[in-house]
Amino acid sequence: MAADIAEQPGGFARLLDGEHTGLIAEVAAEVARRRPRNVVFVARGTSDHAALYGAYLTEIRLGLPVASASPSAITLFGARPDFTDTLVIGVSQSGGSPDLTGVLKVARETGGLTLAVTNNPESPLAQAAELSIDVAAGHERAVAATKTYTAELLALLLLIEGIRSGDGTLPAEERAALDKLPQLAEDALADPMADDLAQRYRFASRLVTTGRGYAYPTAREAALKLMETSYLPALSFSGADLLHGPLAMTDPDVPVLAVVGDGPGGQSMRDVVTRLGERRADVVTIGATDVPGAAGRLSVPAVADERYSALLDILPLQKLALALALARGEDPDSPRGLKKVTSTL
Repeated sequence: MAADIAEQPGGFARLLDGEHTGLIAEVAAEVARRRPRNVVFVARGTSDHAALYGAYLTEIRLGLPVASASPSAITLFGARPDFTDTLVIGVSQSGGSPDLTGVLKVARETGGLTLAVTNNPESPLAQAAELSIDVAAGHERAVAATKTYTAELLALLLLIEGIRSGDGTLPAEERAALDKLPQLAEDALADPMADDLAQRYRFASRLVTTGRGYAYPTAREAALKLMETSYLPALSFSGADLLHGPLAMTDPDVPVLAVVGDGPGGQSMRDVVTRLGERRADVVTIGATDVPGAAGRLSVPAVADERYSALLDILPLQKLALALALARGEDPDSPRGLKKVTSTL
C-alpha cells in the first residue's frame, strides 16, 4: 500500500502526457459531438466515490443532470430503462464486476452512449462499452485501492473539461494548472502529520468524516479506507447532512476529519467546523489553510481551483489509513475478507 500511494505523482504525470491526454480528448470530442442530455454513472466502492466526483463536475461544469444507476434494478429485477440521449459512464478499477457490465450492455441496447473508465482496457466493462478510457495507473499491489482512485479522478476531470471545450482540447490555462499536479502531489505526500495523527487515533472506537461539494467524495473515500484497513467504524456525511441530525453523536471522544478547501464548498464547511467546535468535537481538517476551531490540520498544497483539491486532499488521508492500520497491528495490504476484484451480480 505504501508503494502504491507513493506512485501517485508519477501516475498523474503519466496520465497527463501527450498520448493519454490525446486519447481522452478523442473520447471527450465524440461525447460532445453526440450531445447527451443526461449523464448516469454506475460504479461500486472506491470507484463510486470517483464517480461522485465526476457527478459534481458534470453538473457544475457541463450543466447536465446526473444520476447514479442502481445495478440491481437491471441485473436482479430485469429492468430495461430507456437510456436514449444519455451518457452512461461505468467507473471500475478492474472492470470485472458483472453487474456494472450488465448496466452498460442494457444502456447500449436501449439507445445510450456508453463509456468505461477503468484500469483494465481489456476488461469486460471496457469491451461492453462503446467508448473507453484507460486510467493507466499500472498494477496495484494492495487490496485497498489508492493510485487507481486518483487516476480515475484525473481521467474524469480531463474527460469533463474536454467535453466542455467541445473538441476535447483543454484551454491553455487549464492545462498549465494540471501540469503542476505531480509536484503538488509530491508535496502533499511529504507532510509527516498523518503518521503523528495515527498515534492519536490508535484507540478510537469510531470516527466521522465530512466535506461538501468536490470534497464530499474525499470524505467518503477516506472513511472507506479507514474501515478497509483498520476495521475502524467510520461514518461519512456531507457537511450539510451532518448538521441535520448526526451532529448529535459528535463529542470529544469521536474524532472528526473535515475536508475544508478554499472554494465555495470549503467556505461552507467552516461553519460546520464551528458547530462541531461547539460540541467540543476533536476536529482535524484537511486543507491548505488553518480553520478556526480545529485541533489540527493535515496539510495539502493550495490550488488555483477547488476542482483540483480532490486529487490532493485524499493523499494524506490514504497515508493516515496506512499508518493507523499499522499502529493498530493490522495488515493494510491484505484486509481480512477482501479481494482485489469484487464480483457482484
